[in-house]
Amino acid sequence: MKKFFPIFFLFFALPYDYTVACTTAIISGKHTPDGRSIIWKLRDSDEPKNSMRYFSDGVYPYIGLVNSADIKGENVWAGTNSAGFAIMNSASYNVNIGDTSPLKDKEGVFMKLALQTCASLQDFEQLLETYPKPRGLAANFGVMDANGGIAFYEVDNWKWTKFDANNPQLAPNGYIIRTNYSETGINEEKRGSIRRQTAEKIFAEAAEKSKLDYRTVIQEFSRCFYHPVFRIDFRKKYETSRPESEFVASDDFITRHSSVSALIIQSVKPEEFPDMTTIWALVGYPATTVAMPLWLHGKENIPKILRYDPLLKNSPLNEYALEWKKTCYPITNPEGYHYLKMTQLVNIDKTGYIQRIEPLEREIFMLTDEKLATWRENPPQTSEIENYYEFLNKKISDFYVIEKTR
Repeated sequence: MKKFFPIFFLFFALPYDYTVACTTAIISGKHTPDGRSIIWKLRDSDEPKNSMRYFSDGVYPYIGLVNSADIKGENVWAGTNSAGFAIMNSASYNVNIGDTSPLKDKEGVFMKLALQTCASLQDFEQLLETYPKPRGLAANFGVMDANGGIAFYEVDNWKWTKFDANNPQLAPNGYIIRTNYSETGINEEKRGSIRRQTAEKIFAEAAEKSKLDYRTVIQEFSRCFYHPVFRIDFRKKYETSRPESEFVASDDFITRHSSVSALIIQSVKPEEFPDMTTIWALVGYPATTVAMPLWLHGKENIPKILRYDPLLKNSPLNEYALEWKKTCYPITNPEGYHYLKMTQLVNIDKTGYIQRIEPLEREIFMLTDEKLATWRENPPQTSEIENYYEFLNKKISDFYVIEKTR
């Protein structure tokens, strides 16, 4: 489905900034092992400090990923609301070419509005129709609802185009990937093409093995260090050998220096309670943070480790992750951010951060799946979720404290 409006190319092309690039995907529940849809955002930004926040300022309460410095919560960069509507985005740099409107970079404001007011893909499409133009938008929005709807919307200042992951002609394997260009944009400006190649490869391999599940997205996709130009999976290489150099050039990895968080949102089935939509938040550099679940059903209670702490001016989990990240990028000269010390993340001795984090996560996955098996049929009391958050807060905090002494 396409909606077209008169296009007047009045703007300058947005300058491409590698620090605000993202890798994103949507997966239809028709192709996941448990029948629940998934949206994924690997967020790159020049704002390294992120937190999760609960909002009740709209038609629907919602939880969103925010920059910790955004005290007023004016921008939301991914999230879900009590109706089971979820949204995320990647910036698109090949739309609005030649358009000179001064209005731009409104994606965070727009996603906040969508979470405040939308319950379905149809509501979102109506919002796109009625939103004032020029919109100040240049993005690929991944959107999901509690009724099984899931689609990407390529949006610019004047028009939008829908790519439905439930449409087998558009998504034969049930997933759609976007980095930093739109299919409806200018072909010569396909930013993020190398990351797109990587994502297409790893998604295809997972689909063939029927492994398009939230665990794979968290541990294999969000911590992928494959390079399609070199055709080398550096994670596997460093896990199984001692290469001559501890460092690799990381700019074209899915997870790189500018990666500040990842959000994986797993939908409910149509017969389940929409506020039991599960957010898996990797707040902080995805290779040094721990995935933690949260739900709207827990009301305004956000796990302490994910909330903004006024003393830290950040969320505690993000602070832990940033401390570890520093040792992964130890070169302090202006070009040092290009070079990742891969042995800090994985090594043949199995002492890398990823190798220490993922066993803990697998335990959290198991415990959470056990609880969700009951909670999805009989929603828990708020106190049950609060108690689980407190348990996870302590477990994850203790993990970083203990690991720091190793």
